[in-house]
Amino acid sequence: MANLFFYYSSMNAGKSTTLLQASFNYHERGMNTMLLTVAFDNRFGVGKIASRIGLEAPAHLFDADTDMCALILGQMKERKVDCVLIDEAQFLTKQQVWQMSDIADKHRIPVLCYGIRTDFQGELFEGSKWLLAWADKINELKTICHCGRKAGMVLRVDENGDPVREGAQVEIGGNDRYVPVCRRHFKDAMGQ
Repeated sequence: MANLFFYYSSMNAGKSTTLLQASFNYHERGMNTMLLTVAFDNRFGVGKIASRIGLEAPAHLFDADTDMCALILGQMKERKVDCVLIDEAQFLTKQQVWQMSDIADKHRIPVLCYGIRTDFQGELFEGSKWLLAWADKINELKTICHCGRKAGMVLRVDENGDPVREGAQVEIGGNDRYVPVCRRHFKDAMGQ
């Protein structure tokens, strides 16, 4: 039986690295994977999943209008797909998460989703909300705050390193814009 998995964390916990390792493991056993990432994140190039430690692989792109089932089933006409791996899964829509559950349930293909649970204001992303609700298996990947405690939150910072408290939920960035922190340091930085 195939499952829908959600691996979540704050920034810098190794989500992309873990995804690429999982894909490598499938390939090593003679199986095919289909990698997907959000279209608007082109920090490392278009159609690429890249980790901070230098691993990378080509990926299919999705946006809010993508019919995930059609995309995956279309790929299956060209080659067998043994596992679907999605980076930046927090950007999936509710409908797309439901479609991913169909891929697991109706087509018996495991779907491994990797994403951030909450945004810079501590609010759930839409994709994360529905993955937390509907995934068969949920796993937290951990990283640490500057104080050594588990970092479950993320701060958006400006060019001076000062916390940003308002703005659009989505703003692409890496270590220059986001810092993983524990809840205590998140509250302190947000003035709560």
